[in-house]
Amino acid sequence: MSRIAGVFSALRDQGRQALIPFVTAGDPSPEVTLVLMHTLVEAGADIIELGVPFSDPMADGPVIQRASERALEHHVSLHDVIGMVRRFREINQNTPVVLMGYLNPLEVMGYELFAQTAADAGVDGVLTVDIPPEEGGDFVPTMKAHDIDPIFLIAPTSHRARIDRITAAASGFVYYVSLKGVTGSANLSIENVREKVTEIRRSTTLPVGVGFGIKDAQTAGAVSAFADAVVVGSALVSRIEANPDEPEKAIAEIKALVGEMRAAMDAG
Repeated sequence: MSRIAGVFSALRDQGRQALIPFVTAGDPSPEVTLVLMHTLVEAGADIIELGVPFSDPMADGPVIQRASERALEHHVSLHDVIGMVRRFREINQNTPVVLMGYLNPLEVMGYELFAQTAADAGVDGVLTVDIPPEEGGDFVPTMKAHDIDPIFLIAPTSHRARIDRITAAASGFVYYVSLKGVTGSANLSIENVREKVTEIRRSTTLPVGVGFGIKDAQTAGAVSAFADAVVVGSALVSRIEANPDEPEKAIAEIKALVGEMRAAMDAG
């Protein structure tokens, strides 16, 4: 059983849902990322989504776009991000790590080399925004051959046949984008999200995570009432942006927010 499947199985037995925080690797600097990853676990994270910095992050809003820019100022590459996971695994062997990014760096590295290197470092899943299942002919089997879960996005506009195609290619979990737009977008309708998650469940037994628009503990708690996982990104990354010269303060604020979300989810 993979680390991702193991976490969801254990949480299901406990009647709990996964909290998946996102941060961009190398933001605000490479040396802070490892500390931040361990802090997220301490605060209640079940899975970490680690962003690979990219020059044109089309699915991300301004907050995460600027996080990529800050990381790229430090020349953080895909190889560097994998190295961060490798160092994380020296202490933590249990918390799954999912890399979130875009196709170009993987194409440059090559699917086989990426999969082998990432798996050796302890990467558990990869969410590549601009590889739809229809174009994943080489990508999906290569990831699965190295026990890396390919995780795909489902949009609010995805119809039933499309959802069936996405869930057939995915493993680990599926990620429902709860809003039309980019990360950090406006407030979401909890009832609309609930209805879509119910629809997705008709197509798959995989856990369903919900992200985009999760900004506070109240929203995280509300979504966790019907989703298997809550993904939060911009609300955390904005703390780093607000404290550019005080990473310790940013980490403390992120830890507090993740802890509040974890408590709200468990209370529900």
